[in-house]
Amino acid sequence: MALRTNANMNSLKVFILMVALMVVFMWVGYMFGGQNGMVMAFGLACVMNFFSYWYSDKIVLKMYRAHQITERDHPKLYRVVKRVSTQAMIPMPKVYIVPTKAPNAFATGRNVEHAAVAATEGILEILTEDELEGVIGHEVAHILNKDMLIGTIAATFAGAIGILAAIARWGAIFGGYSRESNRGGGLGLLAAAIVAPLVAIIIQAAISRQREYKADAEGARITGKYHQLASALTKLHKSPIRFNLDRHPATAHLMIANPLSGRGFSALFSTHPPVEKRIENLHKLAEQSIYS
Repeated sequence: MALRTNANMNSLKVFILMVALMVVFMWVGYMFGGQNGMVMAFGLACVMNFFSYWYSDKIVLKMYRAHQITERDHPKLYRVVKRVSTQAMIPMPKVYIVPTKAPNAFATGRNVEHAAVAATEGILEILTEDELEGVIGHEVAHILNKDMLIGTIAATFAGAIGILAAIARWGAIFGGYSRESNRGGGLGLLAAAIVAPLVAIIIQAAISRQREYKADAEGARITGKYHQLASALTKLHKSPIRFNLDRHPATAHLMIANPLSGRGFSALFSTHPPVEKRIENLHKLAEQSIYS
C-alpha cells in the first residue's frame, strides 16, 4: 500500500510539473508573438518531439559508441537483463555495452517493444551480480514506466523554450518585435527570455528526479534487491570517474547515477535526487516489503 501511494504521488507530481513546463513554453510563445507565437512554438515542439520519439535511442547509443552484445559476448550482463525482464514480464530489451570506465547505466527506446539497456565497462567491473541486478531492475522500471518518453518530451520542451528565448532575447535587445504581437514590451520580453529557460531547466530536472525515485522503488520491487541497489548507488556515487557530458548535458537524466559533479547552487539544476536520500528510501522500502 505504501509503495502504491508513493508511486501515485510521484505520478501526480510529474503531471503537475509537465503542465507547468507546457505553461512556461506557451507563455514564452505568447510573449514573443501573441497567438501566432503560441502556434509557432507548438509547431516547433511537435517537430522536435517527433524526431526525438522515433530516433532518440539511436542517437544516444551512437553518441556513446555503444555496441550491442549477445550472451556469448558478456554472459553475466546478458543473463541479468534476461532474468530481470522475465521478472518484469516484458520482452527482453536489446543489451549494449558502452566503452568507458565511467560506471553508469541507462535505458532508452520509445516503448517496451523497442527498448535497450546499456551498461558501461566501468559499472560491470565494480558491481557484484546482485548489485548489477538491482541496477538493471532500475532501468527496466524506467522502461515499464515509459520514462524515456516523458524524459524526451520534457527535454524537448525545455530545448524549445531555450530556442524561443534566444530569439526573443535578441529581438528585445535590437527592438525586432511589433507591439501588436508582443504582449510585454521590450523589457517584459527580455525578462521572459532570461527567466523562462531557467524555469524550464529546473522543471525538467524536477521531473527527472521524481522518475528516479519511482524507478528505484519499482526496480527494487521487481528484483527484490533493495539493499543491493543501495550498495550499487553508493559505489557509483563514490567513483572518481564521471561521464564527460560537457558536450551532451541533455543526456544526463538518462543515467542511473548523476554523471555530473555539480555542488551547491548547481545542484538545483541536477537531474538526480541526492544519492543519500535515494539510499535511505531504498532501505526504508526494504523494511516495508518485509512486513507487507
